[in-house]
Amino acid sequence: MSKLNIAPTKSNLLAIKEQLSVAVDGYDLLEQKREILVMELMRIVEKVKLLERELDKAVSSAYPALRNMLMTVGGDQTERISKSIHYDYNIKEKNVVAGGMSFKSVEVTLPKQQLFYSFMGTYADSDKVMVEFFKLLSLLTEMASIRTIAWRLASEVKKTQRRVNALDKMIIPQDRETKTYIESVLEERERENTFVLKSLKNRKGSAK
Repeated sequence: MSKLNIAPTKSNLLAIKEQLSVAVDGYDLLEQKREILVMELMRIVEKVKLLERELDKAVSSAYPALRNMLMTVGGDQTERISKSIHYDYNIKEKNVVAGGMSFKSVEVTLPKQQLFYSFMGTYADSDKVMVEFFKLLSLLTEMASIRTIAWRLASEVKKTQRRVNALDKMIIPQDRETKTYIESVLEERERENTFVLKSLKNRKGSAK
């Protein structure tokens, strides 16, 4: 690592010492931040895994229920029932705090389940399909929200890691090398000045 191209003066030595101190403190803080973010990301990844298992169960229930309905009432009646059903979903952004940081995520408010078709056209199979697909939709919206947080956390971990690496591999070593260089130059100058002063003093003593 090459040193900074600055003059070896006392003022620059003080400045580089201050810069080095700030860099070291910044490295420690960023490393702590990275560890916290990684732990939070791991926690969320585990939650994603649990949700994926729940989603698999929901899918394994919802689609067989739909298939049974198709077999029981037929495709035409199923289509007529589906066309009579309409729901509005409220999707909005929300702030989520994870790892001490605020992230944007999504929040989906599901409507209450209703009966859109007449009792004469009601089938137990259609009721089961509605229940199962509402459960599936609820899990999907929860997954969308938590995966959004996971992606943004992972992005923040990468950015923090890059900053940690820059401080550890470039800035701190460069500042330390510059500090060592300036100190060695100033020490050499001090020795030269001391030698010159002694020589002058000796010459004055000889002249007397």
